[in-house]
Amino acid sequence: MPKPQSWGGKKKWPSKHVYLQGQGSSNLSLSGDSLEQGYKCKGNCSLRHLGFRLHKFNIMQPRLSAVFFFLLGLSFCLTVPIPLDDSHEFTEEDLRFAERYLRTHYDLRPNPTGIMKKSANTMASKLREMQAFFGLEVTGKLDEETYELMQKPRCGVPDVGEYNFFPRKLKWSNTNLTYRIMSYTSDLRRAEVERAFKRAFKVWSDVTPLNFTRIRSGTADIMISFGTKEHGDFYPFDGPSGLLAHAFPPGPDYGGDAHFDDDETWSDDSRGYNLFLVAAHEFGHSLGLEHSRDPGALMFPIYTYTGKSGFVLPDDDVQGIQELYGAGDRDPNPKHPKTPEKCAADLSIDAITKLRGEMLVFKDRFFWRLHPQMVEAELVLIKSFWPELPNKIDAAYENPIKDLVFMFKGKKVWAMNGYDIVEGFPKKIYEMGFPKEMKRIDAVVHIDDTGKTLFFTGNKYWSYDEETEVMDTGSPKFIEDEFAGIGDRVDAVYHRNGYLYFFNGPLQFEYSIWSKRIVRILHTNSLFWC
Repeated sequence: MPKPQSWGGKKKWPSKHVYLQGQGSSNLSLSGDSLEQGYKCKGNCSLRHLGFRLHKFNIMQPRLSAVFFFLLGLSFCLTVPIPLDDSHEFTEEDLRFAERYLRTHYDLRPNPTGIMKKSANTMASKLREMQAFFGLEVTGKLDEETYELMQKPRCGVPDVGEYNFFPRKLKWSNTNLTYRIMSYTSDLRRAEVERAFKRAFKVWSDVTPLNFTRIRSGTADIMISFGTKEHGDFYPFDGPSGLLAHAFPPGPDYGGDAHFDDDETWSDDSRGYNLFLVAAHEFGHSLGLEHSRDPGALMFPIYTYTGKSGFVLPDDDVQGIQELYGAGDRDPNPKHPKTPEKCAADLSIDAITKLRGEMLVFKDRFFWRLHPQMVEAELVLIKSFWPELPNKIDAAYENPIKDLVFMFKGKKVWAMNGYDIVEGFPKKIYEMGFPKEMKRIDAVVHIDDTGKTLFFTGNKYWSYDEETEVMDTGSPKFIEDEFAGIGDRVDAVYHRNGYLYFFNGPLQFEYSIWSKRIVRILHTNSLFWC
């Protein structure tokens, strides 16, 4: 579950009241012993208009200590030795990039003292912290998989809480919040930008008592702007890709504000970066949420396009925001998608296929990647690989001779060459020889030894010749007649070393092609060594 964003650190305040030089009251609440709800303000409080005149307690600029270290780090060359995995060669620029990444997102401090051994341990510790956060193999070394993840476009907010001053939960004390759009991107029409932001706020108001009202003048709780590089808050953007946006947690002045990198290409679909999806994530920070380790959560730090319409806030995010503000009474989608647990006793799967030596196991809008060289299965969103595919797959198989993977959903089939959809797809499944009234394929498997592909639907199966591209004579046949004991339904199936592995709910049946019998019954989750 994403944890509420805080101003972490060791700072202790002298009393329960914090006085700022400013005027008026703030819409901030901190829970804990160090501050009681709300605070008092004298004079003109706004940093937006004072030009970074900071109060001596530094509460007006979240994570300022991290800023100073970040700026200091820019003046250093590669001062921290990076533990490396010997299986991959990195350039000096690669290593500089990795160091900057850990400074920005994992509070790696620069090493002006030249104490190399201690710094190496610190770097290894930060690499382990990052690898654990993203579910990678935890080695404390920079390897190819870790570096590839560092290069993915993401939110600019750190993944650790040590950047912040106050170690308590932050939230807005008022449920009626205002926002103001200070500037626009030229990539979209103004109305499209406004619609994206309005829809992004609705994601959170649908599941909480929060209400958001746009104002066109004055100071709002959440000020929204587009900028490039250094844009006035000590957190510079980095040009195209990389850091897409960032937002501050609830608080005075910059608290709640959201900034978007105008060097990105913003869109309302899968081109460039979808403004609605990025904004919904950033507004989660504006409301007090930190990043989530759940790859299916909106608050996961890596950008993934999840579709143009029909977005439903994942359960992990719902739990996080309702921990802060409670539940609302107007949720239009009471069923929020959960991220599957690979070791769940009742795990079932939707589809399974090989892809260039890997095994892909599909469940809901996700798939696990299983590779012989990977210790842990990697869980990723389908749309992070194939944005144009549906969120859920019925069946899939690989034709290794053609180097294609075919994926089925309803009456459609897609042919994929790696990341790319083959020209002319999707097609209707009846073009492969199925009856036009057939509604879906339940499971499919390709058998390399025979060149045949078996399609399972209902209690029957079809045999398809990949060379002639026609159905075999006698298709369809009853599953029970050919594969006795596996039942009259198949969720997924794959072939390995002369055996077919049929999945039916939480069970898988190991079936010998040669002896034509079931030799073992396993749990579905045994795929993941559970």
